[in-house]
Amino acid sequence: MSLLINDLKKTYRQGQESLTILSHLNLEVKTSEIVAVVGASGSGKSTFLSLVAGLDYFDDGDIVINNQSIKKLNRVQMTHFRAQNIGFVFQQFHLVSHLTAYENLCLPLEILDRDFNKEEILTALDNVGLAHRVTHKPTEMSGGECQRLALARGLIARPSLLLADEPSGNLDSETGAKVMNLFFEQVRSTKTTTVLVTHDMELAKRCDRLVVLKNGNFDQSLA
Repeated sequence: MSLLINDLKKTYRQGQESLTILSHLNLEVKTSEIVAVVGASGSGKSTFLSLVAGLDYFDDGDIVINNQSIKKLNRVQMTHFRAQNIGFVFQQFHLVSHLTAYENLCLPLEILDRDFNKEEILTALDNVGLAHRVTHKPTEMSGGECQRLALARGLIARPSLLLADEPSGNLDSETGAKVMNLFFEQVRSTKTTTVLVTHDMELAKRCDRLVVLKNGNFDQSLA
């Protein structure tokens, strides 16, 4: 089991008021499985991803990734665990604008102090159709190209778990469809366990399974 969510609870408090976003949330994601999380705006999808990534704290329950309970990790340990095990693909790309496409892929490996060679990076760029963009910076690339680069960066360190937050949300429908075709091709070929947050039900149905986040909990059936 790659990801286990057990009785998760998250409440935001402001003064005397509190708002429960997630309540007694449970989910199991098997190794190599691609699971879509769908739900209305404000249902807590982004909060859920932040908790799984260890970017925010939950109030109760547990999140277990590759048999590691993340609630037992302090901030420094979580940062290291996240870098070693979790990849990200964001709607806003979050590429380093002053680095080339090649350098953007080198960066996560350098942070992890992993050995790699030029051919590995060039192959990763070629896999997402960016062999001709090796020396280009994100500001010199189209939105679709930036998202393909973001996908390559999310997978370059061979993460155990890939978290994708509306990865086609900033793209026009035609470009988004092409990027998502590549997305599914890449995560299936690498057998990467993936949690995809999307508002697009047709996209969600391409995953192995979809869960609907509603009223702070999952309905593991079609909406």
